[in-house]
Amino acid sequence: MKINLHSHTTYCDGKNSAEEMVLAAIEKGFDVFGFSGHSYTPFDESYCMSIEATKAYKEEVSGLKEKYKKNIRILCGVEQDFYSDRSTCGYDYVIGSVHAFYNRKYDKYIYADYDPQILIDSCEKYYGGDFLSLAEDYFEEESHVAEKTGCNIIGHFDLITKFNEQTKMFDESHPRYINAVDNALARLLKSNAVFEINTGAMAKGYRTSPYPSEAILRKINSGKGRVIISSDTHSADTVDYAFKDALRLAAICGFDTLSYPV
Repeated sequence: MKINLHSHTTYCDGKNSAEEMVLAAIEKGFDVFGFSGHSYTPFDESYCMSIEATKAYKEEVSGLKEKYKKNIRILCGVEQDFYSDRSTCGYDYVIGSVHAFYNRKYDKYIYADYDPQILIDSCEKYYGGDFLSLAEDYFEEESHVAEKTGCNIIGHFDLITKFNEQTKMFDESHPRYINAVDNALARLLKSNAVFEINTGAMAKGYRTSPYPSEAILRKINSGKGRVIISSDTHSADTVDYAFKDALRLAAICGFDTLSYPV
């Protein structure tokens, strides 16, 4: 089966309507296509679904399920941000994600994926330039994402590396980084959530390989974790972006099956 459960529309920060995304998924031969609009976050409304839009989103996806049921199975999910206060009841599935992590010392949310210069400036201002300390804070928050969001799927586990390939901020082989990753994995592998192999940063030109890294995926496999492939698509032309690359990476890391947690 061809499945993608991570997609965004104009209800949040996507470029295409929900129906345009469905038509693209049908054209690409998907059996199952899931919507996962960004949940409302009160500290930042710029990228997420508003409370009013969330209602309209659910209603439209419900209509699309019926309209295209002979062509494709459509699911209505949500990408639940770590700091969202909205209920996830009524969705077909939940992706749990950390986009901004909280620095308690300065009472600031620090975005992992918004802009490389913003991340660099935040590191200088709040961590004295110590990117490993910043990464440790990110993974500490990430380690609680399953229990905090109740998710079926763990979104882009190492999102903090989004810009690291083009703008080297920290060494992903440093013992402190590896220890932060391992601590987060130890906690998350105890949950029943599936890790996604996410090609979203590839589509945007930031990475040449999916999240998580090969090293992390090997650890997930060793820990008997499960994976699913998603494109984290924000436009109709990337609904299956780099799926073949993701499949090859999954095989290299020892996964002989993909999970479908819905």
